[in-house]
Amino acid sequence: MSARHWMASRRSFAMLLTASWLVLGLSACSSLSTRPLRAAVYDFGPGALAAATSTQPAVLPLLALADVDFSGGALDNLAVLYRLGYADPQQLRPYAQALWSMPAASLVQQRLSQVLSQQHTVVPAGEGAAMTRVQGKLPLMLRVELEEFSQFFESPTVSFALLRLRATVVQKTAAGAKVLAQRQVLSRQPADTPDAPGGVRALAEATDAAACEVAVWLAQVEAAR
Repeated sequence: MSARHWMASRRSFAMLLTASWLVLGLSACSSLSTRPLRAAVYDFGPGALAAATSTQPAVLPLLALADVDFSGGALDNLAVLYRLGYADPQQLRPYAQALWSMPAASLVQQRLSQVLSQQHTVVPAGEGAAMTRVQGKLPLMLRVELEEFSQFFESPTVSFALLRLRATVVQKTAAGAKVLAQRQVLSRQPADTPDAPGGVRALAEATDAAACEVAVWLAQVEAAR
């Protein structure tokens, strides 16, 4: 092989090698661009950012709060759920790129505890403090079952948060547990945008409204004892 042919072959090989690396680089960039996006994780926000002043007595009545239960398996996960009321309202659908930081029942219980703590010393129902007698009586126990927790679309652009729960007040006695009262709570709050962030904000507002309704009702039950 002449020197001229050898040099031409070498240049061809170099060009082929460069093209190969370019193809591999473009393929790598393509695979990176199609990598699945990480889901956004939501909760109800930080809550109050300043300590609230209170004129309540230093010793608040005890309230035993049971773990919030839930209906069915749809709420036993981290999915942010919605329904298409104009198409198939019986089907719960999860947002693909949105998750709660904890199951819906846990989020609702956390907010209930925060709201009820303004009028009570809230303790978990399973703790020893829940069995402490005050003036010869055990504290009341609040049981809550979460039945619906979703964003409901009336149309592709209009939606609202829908929360439904059943609250039960129980008095423990030596003879066993006695149901004092039960209430169904339905909370609806409009979503400002027809997407997961709008649904999350609306569901947080619906939970706050439901917790306040439970707190007012609970005070009425206690006053009637």
